[in-house]
Amino acid sequence: MQVICLEEVAFYALIEQVVSRLKETHGEEKEKWISDEQTMQLLNIKSKTTLQKLRDEGKIRFSQPQKKIILYDRDSIEAYLNHNARNPF
Repeated sequence: MQVICLEEVAFYALIEQVVSRLKETHGEEKEKWISDEQTMQLLNIKSKTTLQKLRDEGKIRFSQPQKKIILYDRDSIEAYLNHNARNPF
């Protein structure tokens, strides 16, 4: 049996490296509120007019913290996509 001894500083440095490697490989936690560009990419749409239509019809949830800043709720976008998904025959 082999025993590996580490100093406390080296141990915590190793832990930090493991955590950062896991974040890289498995992705970091997704942001709750995303920009219009990210939203358009998730929905695979090219037009901001289509995005505004979805917003106006209440199909996706959004927040407007400032006059020209609109953020979209990632969960509502995923729910919208799941609601409109079709099962194969």
